[in-house]
Amino acid sequence: MQQSYQVIARRWRPRSFKELVGQEHIVQTLRNAIEQDRIAHAYLFVGPRGTGKTSTARLFACALNCENGPTIEPSPDSPICKAIMAGQFLDVIEIDGASNNSVDQIRDLREDCSYGATQGRFKIYIIDEVHMLTNAAFNALLKTLEEPPPHVKFIFATTEAQKVLPTIVSRCQRFEFRPIDDAVIMAKLSEIAAAEKINVSESALKAIAKLANGGMRDSQSILDQLIAFCGNQIDEKDVSNVYGLAPMDQLGKIASLIEEQDERALMVAVDELVNEGRDLYRVLLDLESYFRSRLLERLGGSAQGNGGVSSQAYVRVIDTLKKGEDAVKRGLSDRVNFEVTLLKALREIGATSIDQLIRDIAAMRDSLPAEEEKKKS
Repeated sequence: MQQSYQVIARRWRPRSFKELVGQEHIVQTLRNAIEQDRIAHAYLFVGPRGTGKTSTARLFACALNCENGPTIEPSPDSPICKAIMAGQFLDVIEIDGASNNSVDQIRDLREDCSYGATQGRFKIYIIDEVHMLTNAAFNALLKTLEEPPPHVKFIFATTEAQKVLPTIVSRCQRFEFRPIDDAVIMAKLSEIAAAEKINVSESALKAIAKLANGGMRDSQSILDQLIAFCGNQIDEKDVSNVYGLAPMDQLGKIASLIEEQDERALMVAVDELVNEGRDLYRVLLDLESYFRSRLLERLGGSAQGNGGVSSQAYVRVIDTLKKGEDAVKRGLSDRVNFEVTLLKALREIGATSIDQLIRDIAAMRDSLPAEEEKKKS
């Protein structure tokens, strides 16, 4: 029977700490904990989706339960590490917090903790999306989490740390997973493309990394979909067509029309976006990034291409675009809300701030001739 296709995000999941990119600060901390024999009983991994939380949890479980462990360099080819990474190791229990969130299930977990490890050195519980547990389930876990048996380790992963009870957080070592830098994502995707014999242009890699918004898994899923759509040759135009992105020259044109306060031409440009099937919400986010770069140019003393627009005007434009996000994303008519948001941003270019008006009035007052001294009677 032919084996089913395995997506890139699964095939290229890190098999060692060396392959885990973008989270060097966390890898270094875990390495030091193992080397110094200061392994805590509970860890909380916090960060955006696709940044390596579950992969790090599995790698840490390999490091603790490897035949030669605890070790900072577990062998990916050892039977125990292979079983852990495949989810087939009895002493590494992965639990989905969204579907196992009741107090009864946590009570079963507490009872299971009392039994020793059968195959490895530690019994490790990895609870993904732990913020989905109910308050009753959290409270049922508190005592076990504070004083677990010596053979038990907990690793919690969540994208919404604010929803985890403070009493749980205080009993864990918290690790913050950062969004992965675009350059790091591009380098990894380039490595994957070379191994898969896929030609991907640098502009396409840049567009994919931007679209992934700091998530390595998202970028790999995007690449997988583009390969299915385009075959062995992927360019920036393909990324734009599949995901409804606006090319940089089109974004630059819209930004220039806003700066020039050309309302009629701006509406024509929006028509072009809609007819080409662009994702208006994504275009709005890209425009914010575009104007931010213009703002940085202005603050850096470069006025090239911005028509003398002040930094205060750019701040107001970015703020207006930001306020329009929710309406464009969730409103009944994304096109109408998008047009209204752009027109509001256009008006902000020519508007004068209250602070500037006060400064102008003060300058006018200072320039008035002094009152002639009254004649002495």
